[in-house]
Amino acid sequence: MRFLWIHAFQLILLSILGSVFTNTNVQAQVKPFTTIYPVAKAWSKNSINAIIFRKNSLVTYKKHQYIAFYDEEGQVVLGKRRLGSENWSLITTSYSGNVKDAHNVISIMVDGTGYLHVSWDHHNNPLNYCRSTKPESLKLGPKMEMTGSQESRVAYPEFYKLANGNLLFTYRNGESGKGNLIVNLYDCKQQKWTTLHDNLINGEGQRNAYIQTTVDKEGVIHLSWVWRSSADVSTNHNMCYARSRDGGHTWEKSNGERYTLPITAGNAEVAARIPPNSELINQTSMTTDDIGNPVIATYWKESAQDVPQYHLIYLQNDSWNVKILPFRKTNFTLSGVGTKRIPVSRPQILASRYGGRSVFYMIFRDEERKGKVSLLKVTNDQNNHWEIIDLFNEDMGAWEPTLDTELWKKKKIVNLYLQKVEQADLEGQTDFPPQMVNVLEWKP
Repeated sequence: MRFLWIHAFQLILLSILGSVFTNTNVQAQVKPFTTIYPVAKAWSKNSINAIIFRKNSLVTYKKHQYIAFYDEEGQVVLGKRRLGSENWSLITTSYSGNVKDAHNVISIMVDGTGYLHVSWDHHNNPLNYCRSTKPESLKLGPKMEMTGSQESRVAYPEFYKLANGNLLFTYRNGESGKGNLIVNLYDCKQQKWTTLHDNLINGEGQRNAYIQTTVDKEGVIHLSWVWRSSADVSTNHNMCYARSRDGGHTWEKSNGERYTLPITAGNAEVAARIPPNSELINQTSMTTDDIGNPVIATYWKESAQDVPQYHLIYLQNDSWNVKILPFRKTNFTLSGVGTKRIPVSRPQILASRYGGRSVFYMIFRDEERKGKVSLLKVTNDQNNHWEIIDLFNEDMGAWEPTLDTELWKKKKIVNLYLQKVEQADLEGQTDFPPQMVNVLEWKP
């Protein structure tokens, strides 16, 4: 099967004076080259394969890229290809998940010695984890414990690779509105997990933290989160921040003040004050600029009269700033429990540098743009120029962007997990048939 080259034909350029966005529209023609690598058909009756808190759906190690997804029977499928090739080696494992619950995602990472780590099927249930039997292999060993401590009520498993090849594994212990953040550390030389923090962010039985994390080029771990006070998404509020300069052992605020652990609502640094009932979404993404300043992408509405808009929360000159991206026109509300059918995706944020300036790329989907895979580019200069292009012109349903973080770090190439999926409220299922999984590649 040959590559499919996709062109986007319209770009909207809006200029900003200072930190205030104007309504000036400038149109131009662009043709961003993207390459599509087809993989296989997979479960699409809900968004479990294409939801943003999969860390990761794709991961590159040396010259090969790995992928994971649930097939139409709910089995965990793993794949591997040489970078640049359209030929995938796929295996259907003996492991399966409750695909009726869109929370129960698969997350993967490859450690510094080449072992593939897989965690899957969690929404407040016992840990499911295993790793490959040898380096750069798709064959998985038996299911195993990590540390054996606080592994009975796991949700939102996420892997992060450190500069030395070791791994962090974070998850929520507890439930929505009543949970704590666990952080484990994997030593790839000893092939052993240890508990780094059995309660890094303490919900105190009254709330839980929904996190987004990134590890910058200097090895600093940046962590941000919104608090939720109950299972109802409308209680999401505030954006908080912490960082670690020593591999996750100790944590500090953006001004260098050391946290007394665990972090609680009482001592957390607030990067942006956002009240409940602001349509604030949880579990989005963050990155850092070229000098290590954190940048968080999310959405909420400023007042009851406004519509939800994407925002960037960023640290600059030791001060937190909020940049509104006011291009949306239609309203929606977030309330209730379970996975929601939302007209926009949660955003993915990346940072690069061009012409001596920081450039941010926010990847998203919006029904206003007919469900396409869209990318907003923000140039962080005096004029704060921004523009939107479409990387893929088809309606992607309830898809949210996940990407190969390791490939981006090393080569500044975007590889997105691409699959059209549908989603009904309250963990409902649709009759949507299996859809093709693709990898979309875009080079800025």
